[in-house]
Amino acid sequence: MTGLFDSAQVGAIHLNNRIIMAPLTRSRAAQDGIPTDMHIEYYKQRADNGLIVTEGTFFEDINRAFLGQPGIATAEQQEGWRKVAQAVHEQGSEIVMQIMHGGRLTLPSINGFDQGESSSAIAPGVTLHGAEGREEVPTPVALDSEGIERVVRKFTEGARRAIDAGMDGVEVHGANGYLLHQFLAPSSNHRTDEYGGSPENRARLAIEVIRSIADEIGADRLGLRISPMHNIQGCMEEDENDVRATYKALLDGIADLNIAYLSVLYQDAESDLVAFLRESFGGFMILNTGFGTETELDEARHIVEDDLADGVAVGREIIANPDLSYRWKNDLPLNPIDSDTFYTPGPHGYIDYPMAGQE
Repeated sequence: MTGLFDSAQVGAIHLNNRIIMAPLTRSRAAQDGIPTDMHIEYYKQRADNGLIVTEGTFFEDINRAFLGQPGIATAEQQEGWRKVAQAVHEQGSEIVMQIMHGGRLTLPSINGFDQGESSSAIAPGVTLHGAEGREEVPTPVALDSEGIERVVRKFTEGARRAIDAGMDGVEVHGANGYLLHQFLAPSSNHRTDEYGGSPENRARLAIEVIRSIADEIGADRLGLRISPMHNIQGCMEEDENDVRATYKALLDGIADLNIAYLSVLYQDAESDLVAFLRESFGGFMILNTGFGTETELDEARHIVEDDLADGVAVGREIIANPDLSYRWKNDLPLNPIDSDTFYTPGPHGYIDYPMAGQE
């Protein structure tokens, strides 16, 4: 039986245990998007866990999704991440960068453009926190063929920068209502060209992005994050038959690459959909059942030890307990989670949670 604290080799990426730090928006970067000394300390503190996945990073200004988001679009940002990667490596762990395109989920006060860009010119019907408070998200521009080519190219350039910064791999963000998810979901994709309509067409952009990045950095350093039927931020997927067809088309379209892992965000670990995705993928699968809730030790053990997935992504508990793997393994009490500091600037609630024995 595989245990939660067993190591694993996932493509070219080594996991010290099966507890993965989920990609977590923390909004601590300045407008320049360069990781700071606080980022270095934050990720270094959490390197005891099996694998670190960074917060989603932008690779072009137009795809910034939130205030305080770090980037991987410039040499200066790359250098900042190099220091983060070095600090994690010095602790004996590995780190993967999540790269993302916010698509329509942005504001002029976030990205500096009048509109975002998406699969179709359909507003998500949500508000985001901008420079002056909550603002309604404007209707995006539908990407044309040249725009799609640019997105694929810029995704790939961002991945290249991540590896050159010393990251052990890259995770493509295809979840949570952001650009690739906007193409996957029929509610946000009303295109009539080869990128819309059928499940195969709606999966096309994600496939092209993944294949391009795999050519650039190697499929064994590449992961993919998805959140089918998450129904968040205007991306509605309510027909499970369509969902299965869409994500099967996506996974079939990259099957020959044998990418390092698939990370799935879905609340019910025992659902038929999770089992279907795992069988369709056929490789190392990470499951994240917590979104807005805490993943407890019993749930993490159940996922891995009962073979529902190969690893478990944990968010909130790792925010509050940098050494979560150590605490769980040794049955130690956990720090309380201060959700009021998730997205606030400064070190409080970011790098001042105590390690075990320091309380």
